[in-house]
Amino acid sequence: MNYYNEKEYQMFIIKVGLKVGYYRRLANMTQEQLSESSGMSLNFISQLEGPSAPYVPSLKSLFKISKVLGVPINKLVDVDND
Repeated sequence: MNYYNEKEYQMFIIKVGLKVGYYRRLANMTQEQLSESSGMSLNFISQLEGPSAPYVPSLKSLFKISKVLGVPINKLVDVDND
């Protein structure tokens, strides 16, 4: 039995990136500010938030982002409860 569905995975990654953008805007931060505060490149943040080319972040990256944004990491990955 195959539990892995590529389309579902792609949608999950896109939704995580969109949530990062949502919480970033709620925090009144620009991508540049999030980049500087998290120690990640602007290109990384831009790719993460961009829905056209899903970028798979590590858990460590999501942890750093969640700390900067002041939200629990589960808020970024719980895409089923929007």
